Amino acid sequence: MDSGLERYLADLIDAARDVLDDNLVAAYAAGSIALDAYQPDRSDVDVVLICEDSVTLARKHELVSRLRHEVLPCPARGLELVMYRRAVARSGTPEPGFEVELNTGSRMPFRATYDGNDRPAADGRFWYGLDRSILHQSGLRLFGPPAAEVFADLSPAHLRALLIDALTWWLTLPTPASDEPASGTEDAVLGACRSLVRFRYGVWLAKVAAGRRLLDDCPSPLIERSIQARHGGVPPTGPEARAFQQSVLNEIKGGP
Repeated sequence: MDSGLERYLADLIDAARDVLDDNLVAAYAAGSIALDAYQPDRSDVDVVLICEDSVTLARKHELVSRLRHEVLPCPARGLELVMYRRAVARSGTPEPGFEVELNTGSRMPFRATYDGNDRPAADGRFWYGLDRSILHQSGLRLFGPPAAEVFADLSPAHLRALLIDALTWWLTLPTPASDEPASGTEDAVLGACRSLVRFRYGVWLAKVAAGRRLLDDCPSPLIERSIQARHGGVPPTGPEARAFQQSVLNEIKGGP
């Protein structure tokens, strides 16, 4: 792990302990760090904290204040932090269920939410169950028990439902309609690859690794181009990305 990132995570845990004391029982790195795909120039720092008991609103506000980028500078695009009670992490629920969610960073809009029920449906409520499934498989322990002992995986039915929700949500987002290559479409394609690999093969991979896993089965110029775009190549067009996302959604839904 990068030394600057390692120091940041240690400082983050120290600040969280100052606020939560013995109620903080574990911490894990998630997302690209857990999947060994972290890139400081484009990745977020994803962290999950586990508390034993519910946290008062005053403590939640204090935690957010201590972890904001303006107070504890994040070395990447930004910090995406979520805190759950241990019972929620072990439940396998598809619901958000968090105590606190914080987004903060130099290239990330600030956002703090203090109850999972307050997460707007329009912003997607599928993230949390999917993230906990990734943590069950690959969470990087910062302290506490191994992640697989703390996070229960989703049931197959809940996993499928959340993957469908996620792809449906992404398809509602504005996408360039022209036939010109569009920045960001490579992530749309590779994100769909990750969902498809989890559905087909039962494993979570980083986006590029998921694209390569699908290429092992069948050539795809679109996936190849999306991987190359991560390294300065020409990205797909908006219509190409949307068509691929739709095809993955159709397969997961079991439709035509």
